Amino acid sequence: MKIRNLALVAALTATLGAPALAQTEIQWWHSMDGALNDWVNDLAKQFNASQSDYKVVPTYKGEYDQSMAAGIAAFRAGNAPDILQVFEVGTATMMYAKGAVKPVADVMKEGGVKFDPKAYIPAVAGYYTAPNGQMMSLPFNSSTTVFYYNKDAFKAAGLDPEKAPVTWPDVVSIAAKLKASGSTCPFTTSWMTWAQLESFSTWHNTSYASKGNGFGGLDARLEFNSPLHVRHFENLGNMAKQGLFVYKGRASKPITSFTSGECAMFVGSSGSYASIQRDAKFKFAESTLPYYPDVAGAPQNTIVGGASLWVLAGKPAVNYKGVAAFFSFLSKPDVQAASHQRTGYLPITMAAFELTEKSGFYKKNPGTDVPVNQMIRKTTDKSRGVRLGNFVQIRAILDEETEQIWTGKKTAKEALDTAVARGNELLVKFQAANK
Repeated sequence: MKIRNLALVAALTATLGAPALAQTEIQWWHSMDGALNDWVNDLAKQFNASQSDYKVVPTYKGEYDQSMAAGIAAFRAGNAPDILQVFEVGTATMMYAKGAVKPVADVMKEGGVKFDPKAYIPAVAGYYTAPNGQMMSLPFNSSTTVFYYNKDAFKAAGLDPEKAPVTWPDVVSIAAKLKASGSTCPFTTSWMTWAQLESFSTWHNTSYASKGNGFGGLDARLEFNSPLHVRHFENLGNMAKQGLFVYKGRASKPITSFTSGECAMFVGSSGSYASIQRDAKFKFAESTLPYYPDVAGAPQNTIVGGASLWVLAGKPAVNYKGVAAFFSFLSKPDVQAASHQRTGYLPITMAAFELTEKSGFYKKNPGTDVPVNQMIRKTTDKSRGVRLGNFVQIRAILDEETEQIWTGKKTAKEALDTAVARGNELLVKFQAANK
């Protein structure tokens, strides 16, 4: 009898009182704040609720450069996250970080998850693919540069609110009319180097750097001081003198100048759509980037911005299995389509784009298909993208030098020539360190 009772107690303990198997935590460090932080948290919650084996824990680690530096430092200290969001300019650095990264293609294969790189938008997937054809990171919040404008401000200035400027001469003439109507900031731009040099170059099918903008080898050198680049920055400098262009700072800082209604026209990330939609108290529209109509081949295509998800090395196999499951979830067409529609970031797969188009979202929200249409065009060696070592530092140099133009301390040619010389010194060092 006693033995039977003990057996019964053991059985009940096994079914009722035994502790549940512990979930494997997947640490994800990112740089999404504001409305985008809410999006990231929601994605983690959706995945966590969809299964019981893994728990993704997202943690905001500051701006892109800060989170990348934190991730690298944590790896060296032996306490790195499983997943690190890295902006596109850190791609070459991550690719050459020997022993620090586990390629996403390997993670998916070892996790037993179906993974087809061809399912992703080619211009996006290609950026994160190594010379040997292996996909290194998962495209996540892929964006591109677009043109936003305040329709109410256009109407107040006697302009057609349904007609966006198509060329740079259009931007100048419209800016003049906006200023005449009382605007103190007709035009501004965020991410000066990405929008007005990198995307500008590919949009005009002109070289930013040799060796196919760095894709062809570590011996690439900068070429963004061409006559076309100089001309563009001379024009921006002249607009600044006339009060038609107002410089509002580096990186994403200028966006608040647009959402507040201060600046009427704004070049920024397609990923800013969610913030603009949330914060702007006026009607706005999204349109394609302006171009110079006398440049042969323009417009070509814009390039990927935003960031991808990198898997760091040195983790247990069970963690990588969890990462593979999470990446598979993120790549589902319905999840991707919902993210694209919510944030303005690109749908990273063609299936998600087609699902969004089929849903009628683009017809209900005119202009939201602009980023995708700018990106899915056929690319050339000059427009595929820009992938260089020490790219974060090169961007910082460009910010420093172009700021000299707005203050009148340097001509456009002097600033760009100096930036090329300083940037090439960094490329030489990166090449020597990664032979």
